[in-house]
Order: sequence, then C-alpha cells, then structure tokens
Amino acid sequence: MLTIGVLCSGGLGLDTLSKIAKYHTIQFVLTDSNSNGIIDFATKNNIPVFAGNPRKGKGFNFIKNFNVDVIASINYLFLIEEDIINHSNVITFNIHGSLLPKYRGRTPHVWAIINGEDKAGITAHIIDTGCDTGKIIHQIEIPIEIEDTGAIILEKYAKAYYPMVKKVLKDVANTELNLTIQKEEDATYFGKRTPDDGEINWNWEKEAIRNWVRAQANPYPGAFTFYKNNKIIIDKVSFSEEKLTKNLLNGEIIKLKPNLVVKTKNGAINLDIIRTENCTFVKGNIFGNENRK
Repeated sequence: MLTIGVLCSGGLGLDTLSKIAKYHTIQFVLTDSNSNGIIDFATKNNIPVFAGNPRKGKGFNFIKNFNVDVIASINYLFLIEEDIINHSNVITFNIHGSLLPKYRGRTPHVWAIINGEDKAGITAHIIDTGCDTGKIIHQIEIPIEIEDTGAIILEKYAKAYYPMVKKVLKDVANTELNLTIQKEEDATYFGKRTPDDGEINWNWEKEAIRNWVRAQANPYPGAFTFYKNNKIIIDKVSFSEEKLTKNLLNGEIIKLKPNLVVKTKNGAINLDIIRTENCTFVKGNIFGNENRK
C-alpha cells in the first residue's frame, strides 16, 4: 500500500483529506495555522500535523523522518521548497483549481468568473520549483454556469478533488503515470486577491460588473462600493431594463424600488442583494470613491 503525506488548507483541503484518510494511511499533514478543522481532524485521527509556514526547513524538519511514496498538495496555501518536493519516493503532486497552463496562481476559479469564462476545472500536476508549472497528470473540465458564484464553483470542485486524487494514486500504484509538459505559450498567471481588491469600478460595462460581483459573493468578502463614506457590499446584481436618460453618470442611482438601479457604462444593473446598515439611498446620488473620506 502507498504511504502518503498530505499538504492541505481550508474547507476544500479538509473535505479531500477526510476522504483520503478513509482508504489510506496518512503519515503526516502540513497545513496553515488558520485551518482549525484540518488541525482538529489530524489530531483526532492521530496523524502528525504541522501548522504554519513550511519554508526555511521548518516543514521538512517535521517530515524528514517519515518515509512516504506520495506527497499530495490540496488547496495548500504555501509554495513548497525543494526539500519537501524531493522527499517523496515516487511523486509530489498538486491539485490546482484551473485548467493549466491557464490561470496559474491564486484563487483561479475567482479570476475565471471575473474574466467571463464559461468553464473552469482542476488539474493534477507534478510540483516543481515554479508556480503551477509542473507536468500535467490529469485534468477535469468543470462548467461555469451563468449564476455560479465563486463559492458554487468550489462546491463543484469539492466533488471532483478526491476522485482526481484517487485516480492519481491508482496510476502511481500501477506505475501508469502519463505526464504531459505544459505549453508555456498558453500560460496565464493571476495573483493573490485580498478583501480590499473587491472595489467596483462603475465605469466598467454591466457584464464585467456582474461577473465581478458573483465571483466574490457571500460567503466571500464580496464586491463593494462606497456611499456617503459607508462601505456597501454587493452580493448579487442583474441587468436592468430601466430606460436611461442623457447626462446620467456611471455609478448614479437612478431608481430606488423594488431594488436599487445603478447606471453603468453600457446600461444599468439592479442591486439584488446588498450588505449594508442604516443607509438611506437617494436617487441621483453616486456610488464610488468620491463618497469616501
């Protein structure tokens, strides 16, 4: 039977870890200090666990005495260094949330929605010293439906992650790995996002704003704007059929009920779901940076 070490973070990492543990003996887990569910799971199941940044030898010093055939990385927050990469006897691989070489980097499913893609996917690939640059083992394509949010895509991923891991482990056990080199000319890279990156630009077209909002909708921190120095988080918008008159400004509130309607570059949108407290909106006022102190 294969011996396995797992690097994982967050809810997606926990879900996949728990499924792997049903069928395999896990020698160790590396996670981040905020993934309490993973830490608790490992502790309750007597799996040695390291929580924190693994770089500068910290992670390797924890795992160096464990003999493992495979190291699997699932939604892990950290890039790992060569000491950990080279520690497995057979393969160290990662499950990445895009169809590599497209969307290398962080939160690829969010970026895919922002960019209006109609499909996403997951890729099992060898970990090398680059960022998501290693040879491809397997890929699964996952559609992005018109109402899908970032959280919904992760739910779809959760159903696909363990079957992908299972497939890779089967290939390793049967010595049937078939690796494909990524085409660098097709590669794209998108960086880490923070909650402060979610501000809406009302000069964008309505389609771009809609994608921006749904990509970051609850339970994510959310796309946002400002109104009289108040931060307004917007979780859902739809296209409005409201007729526009001349001289309206982008970001201007043009209707109050049943939902707020706001002017954009090429039309108007309904603000269907918002998060705010004690705001009285006034027709003709404008969302945006000019309202912030």
